Amino acid sequence: MKTICILSGTDRPGSMALKIANHVKPLYEKQGVNARVVSLEDFPLAEAIGGNYGKDLPQIEAFRNEVIDADGIVMVIPEYNGSFPGVLKMFIDYLPFPDAFHKKPIAFIGEAAGAFGALRAVEQMQMICSYRNAHICPERVFMQRVKKIFDEEEGIGDEMVSKLLNSQVEGFIQFVSQIETMESV
Repeated sequence: MKTICILSGTDRPGSMALKIANHVKPLYEKQGVNARVVSLEDFPLAEAIGGNYGKDLPQIEAFRNEVIDADGIVMVIPEYNGSFPGVLKMFIDYLPFPDAFHKKPIAFIGEAAGAFGALRAVEQMQMICSYRNAHICPERVFMQRVKKIFDEEEGIGDEMVSKLLNSQVEGFIQFVSQIETMESV
């Protein structure tokens, strides 16, 4: 059974990114996928403070392995000041280089209060993931004016965004399978 990690890309308590990640999880489970949500709210930032690169960091290693060990990663990325949250960059900086994202399938969901649904944040993260040799899923979802279209209990109130999200879920599972097939040849 495939494992998909849904990464909530912020450490902000009660974030929309985490709520969306929790909404997406059962969509994958309905497709027969083992889905798990990993929230950067739980990232052991205290171990990273002071630039502890290259040191033995057991809490960070345990946290990052939840992501690294997945067959595919879905990043739910909020837009902060025209980019993605700093904790997301910190998390990536503490991943093993270059192995962590090497040939790893990654999909993106952007969410923002504004009209572009974190387009810039997602594109910037795509550049980083491409640099790290990830396989980028071409189907992206952007949730603009997220507080108007998403409710934690009701789900997505915008029919188009809901269809795009369901299409991404199905397409990403196929994408992960195709990557696995290519890599096994």
